[in-house]
Amino acid sequence: MDTETRTAPPHQYPFHRPSAVEVPPVYEELRATCPVAHVGLPSGDEGYVVSRYEDVRTVLADPRFSRAATVAPGAPQLSKNPPMAGGLFTMDPPEHTRLRKLVSREFTARRVQNLRPRIQEMTDGLLDAMEQLPTPVDLNTALAFPLPVMVICELLGVPYEDRDRFRGWSDAFVSLTSHSPEEVVAQRTSMVQYLGALAQRKRDEPADDLMSALVAARDEEGSLSEMELITMGITLLVAGHETTVSMIGTSVLTLLRHPEHLKALRERPEMVEHAVEELLRINPIGDGGPLRVTLEDVEIAGTTIPKGSAVLAAICSANRDERRFQEPGSADDFDPARPSATAQLAFGHGPHFCLGAALARAELQIVIGSLLRRFPKLALAEDVAKLEMTTGMMVHALNRLPVTW
Repeated sequence: MDTETRTAPPHQYPFHRPSAVEVPPVYEELRATCPVAHVGLPSGDEGYVVSRYEDVRTVLADPRFSRAATVAPGAPQLSKNPPMAGGLFTMDPPEHTRLRKLVSREFTARRVQNLRPRIQEMTDGLLDAMEQLPTPVDLNTALAFPLPVMVICELLGVPYEDRDRFRGWSDAFVSLTSHSPEEVVAQRTSMVQYLGALAQRKRDEPADDLMSALVAARDEEGSLSEMELITMGITLLVAGHETTVSMIGTSVLTLLRHPEHLKALRERPEMVEHAVEELLRINPIGDGGPLRVTLEDVEIAGTTIPKGSAVLAAICSANRDERRFQEPGSADDFDPARPSATAQLAFGHGPHFCLGAALARAELQIVIGSLLRRFPKLALAEDVAKLEMTTGMMVHALNRLPVTW
């Protein structure tokens, strides 16, 4: 066992992020010298951060690292707001497999391909409205936030006019330190009540949407409990837009900071698909990911992580690991032609690989392609140094992204 890692004063997680366009520098040091780092967590508990690409893949896929154990009595926690039990994020197979099958058909590549014209139509409508606004325009408000919300609302069958409520709910669900435990409980209770009422409306007036299908699975097949139904709706609503909102903003910012690559993509729009993989790699939505707890002693990179330990797989660090992403230049550089970009772990790996990966890719490809066509002179309207990311949450996003054209 690497006793030095266990006994050294722990780092404090989450790590410091110097600016909106930099990941925590400590990850490079950890990959080189301490790939399994003993850390203090916002909850006051301690745990481990795994930072190298191959080790992160192991944590994400190995059943000894459990999601379900995070809601067991006495389990170490990431924050003072414990996770909500009964959803995909806090289950292991076979329960996780059972629930995932109920919704996975809605997120297949074929289903998403059929949705693309509708996503394009929504994007065009938002860009039409944006074009009429006086510049500078906050791209977050005009596009990055409304589009993913519109898409997931239509897919689930949630009224889009309730969108303003989603922001408060989502922020509470992904809070590390930005909300008090009391605020989180209040927001969760409000969202449970909302989804419960929506489920009842779908019973009374079923429609061709995912929430109606889940209600049918509950009532006609007994495939899930009422609380699992509500929690599934919450999970899809929050996860279905929060991360994509973040990725649209940071991806556009990355492109605007690299006009040479922006020009190349305009000249060769067929490269957008691959460029999105590199944008996913270089722009983390957070430093870590959902917490896991070890079911037994596990050795990773020469360090034994004891049974019952909290473990974070740092996808943010794994996607910058020079051992995996060395060509054609530094792993910290943005290169939309990078051959290895498709190996990025932004959507995770293993049983919990993101259900909405194909949908998120489609939204990013459509947004970036549309912006390139519609706004050939799109540019940042403010110095990059003045831009800030949200803090105290598991998902990072730009507070604002002022642009002009």
